Amino acid sequence: MTLRILETEQKALEINLDEHIYGAFAEIGAGQEVARHFFQVGAAAGTIAKTMSAYDKTVSDKIYGPEAKGRYVCEARLYKMLQHEYDLLSERLREERPHQNFFAFADTVSAINYTKTNRGNGWMGLRFQLHPNATPNDLVLHVRLLDNDNRLQQQAIGILGVNMIYGAFRHAKNPENLIISLLDNLHDRVAIDLVRLDGPDFQQLDNRLICLWMVKHGLSNVAIFGPDRKNLHPSEFLYKKAILIARGSYRPPTLVQQDMVRNAYAQFQSEPDVDPKRTFFLTEITLDNLRASTNLDEKDFMDRTDLLCAMGQTVILSNCLQHKKLIAYFSEYKIHHIGLAMGIRKLKNIIWETFESNPHHLLGAFGELFLGNVRFYVYPAKKENIQELITIHNIDIPLEIRHLYHHILDNRHVVPVEHFNPDILHVYHKDVLGMIQRGEKGWEEKVPAEMVQLIKEKRLFGYA
Repeated sequence: MTLRILETEQKALEINLDEHIYGAFAEIGAGQEVARHFFQVGAAAGTIAKTMSAYDKTVSDKIYGPEAKGRYVCEARLYKMLQHEYDLLSERLREERPHQNFFAFADTVSAINYTKTNRGNGWMGLRFQLHPNATPNDLVLHVRLLDNDNRLQQQAIGILGVNMIYGAFRHAKNPENLIISLLDNLHDRVAIDLVRLDGPDFQQLDNRLICLWMVKHGLSNVAIFGPDRKNLHPSEFLYKKAILIARGSYRPPTLVQQDMVRNAYAQFQSEPDVDPKRTFFLTEITLDNLRASTNLDEKDFMDRTDLLCAMGQTVILSNCLQHKKLIAYFSEYKIHHIGLAMGIRKLKNIIWETFESNPHHLLGAFGELFLGNVRFYVYPAKKENIQELITIHNIDIPLEIRHLYHHILDNRHVVPVEHFNPDILHVYHKDVLGMIQRGEKGWEEKVPAEMVQLIKEKRLFGYA
């Protein structure tokens, strides 16, 4: 069913006219942009108990307490704001308004400055009740502002805030529609790369599905969740760290993938320009990979991530078919070093695709991919029916760029995974998947031991 997109003013007025909804607004950084919509459409007295903007840092600290490292546009600040404003509202007005659903809206946003030396971004949150006197729910998101003008970015914040409040109260029974509606009247103006929806009315909702919906419906090209299945944002847990990413299908994870990841990460941590105490490993699944064999299957996605979470992995779901898009995304968060772990056949595909799609701009295309702080860690493979290995030194490279490829090798933008187990190189994940689905014996010896029981118990990947 196609959702009807309402104008922002229509949404704000509908909320104002709903006698069951009442709340407060607290906005830091980008002004009173969200509350302004509710004031301008009329009937605001029925919805707004209070609005405030603590723009001065000292004033803000007096209300919400200081922040570590002086960061005010951060997740921790947003949750302090939501707690303070919601508790204050409930304490002062619950007895007077026993039949209303309370909400507290908060945002802490940095819009683009006059000299355009920063990128607009921020945290926005809504703590809200769907039933009077009930424990509230939280809708929290991180937004990247794409307009190249301060006034337009502030306008986008106002629209997004209205979408959040309207979506929370009107689409709570269909969380996917709620996620889709966040972009109403905002397409190509914002990227929302974290959405978290928690509370008693959403106990059955797995936030990993929110990540899937975000990327599927174009809110962001990247979404991340941890082994606890909670959605994460790189600005909060990867700031100024070095990261290694391993892209794969993980359908299912195999001994070869496990060996590649373990050895590539150990090698990455031992690099002289990497602090091993400030490194992080992430696995990546692409939307394209989820659609490789069928239409997008939510159960298949959950099967794969069940195993990865059980292995303690932090998972990236991305729509970055090209690695350079993923590299560009993380580069915005001051990641010191980025490593990419992959098999040799994947590297060959990347080089050929880059060559064929950029015949007249090869230097620029390869320069975007093999940046100074990016290094590819490449795991070997066996040639079919013979013992010879395929490595970074003997793969088939187009004649026209062999000199460029040797330059990449000489500068260690591409390096071999030095330690590997040659006895498992015959294991291929598509063969393992086929064995599981056909009920054949022997697949158990080709996946990590801790995964075997989980696949059988949960009947993952069609196991019968």
